[in-house]
Amino acid sequence: MSIFKPVTIVTGASSGIGSALVRVFAEHGHEVAMVARREQEMTLLASELALRTKVRPHVLLVDLLRADAPARIAHELLGRGLEPQFVVNNAGFGLIGQATELDRGEQLAMIDLNVRALTDLSLRWSDSIARHQGGILNVASLAGFMPGPGMAVYYATKAYVLSFTEALHEEMKAKGVRVTALCPGPVPTGFQARAGIRPGELPRMLDVAPERVAAEAYQGLMAGRALIVPGTGTKLVSWVPRFVPRGILRWAVMQSQGRRNSKDSIWPRKPSPRA
Repeated sequence: MSIFKPVTIVTGASSGIGSALVRVFAEHGHEVAMVARREQEMTLLASELALRTKVRPHVLLVDLLRADAPARIAHELLGRGLEPQFVVNNAGFGLIGQATELDRGEQLAMIDLNVRALTDLSLRWSDSIARHQGGILNVASLAGFMPGPGMAVYYATKAYVLSFTEALHEEMKAKGVRVTALCPGPVPTGFQARAGIRPGELPRMLDVAPERVAAEAYQGLMAGRALIVPGTGTKLVSWVPRFVPRGILRWAVMQSQGRRNSKDSIWPRKPSPRA
């Protein structure tokens, strides 16, 4: 038995899917610790939820791009008498463009956030999560199912998240720990602006509101599902890689990204014959 109070950690909690996840956990009676860089947005959300749920979420102002960020989160929780029951790894970003032309430092920072920090936070509190019969929700992406020319590093990081999370799901099942990968499509949030995608460039068939994504994620996690793909259109697209040759798939993704990239004229217009 622990002397510490169980809490749900949500990273990238200041907007988009992250803030929607904070809301759904808080509304289901979980004490929540929000982690992000934008203090004002988190403080406003904490005040809103304090009025609605009578429990004010904790605000942890931490930059997850710092190598010591997981240790700082752990220190903050310890000081507040908290330990994780659920860990929600939502923080992440993408960049559109060819990998050799994008800033190398930004792409390495993307790997640090999308992969390194997520892995650390998934493994750091395994004993605490098991003790409270909790779980881990890792936000991957529809991108994790396919190669991604035009967003090569981002797609690769999400393929890692998907593979890692599914494996962890099997490894931790015997301990009573639920581990779930959430794979949304291009949900309309601030992510697109950060990635360099202009408004109106994403297929509307894949649009799913952040609130719906969060609700399906919560239900799936609590049910112990390994994988959640919100939205009918997104589910259909996630099945495509099982049936389409890899060469054609690469070409199709490249054309899709190329239409959003200012340098699309340099991209090839026919599929590679090699898979």
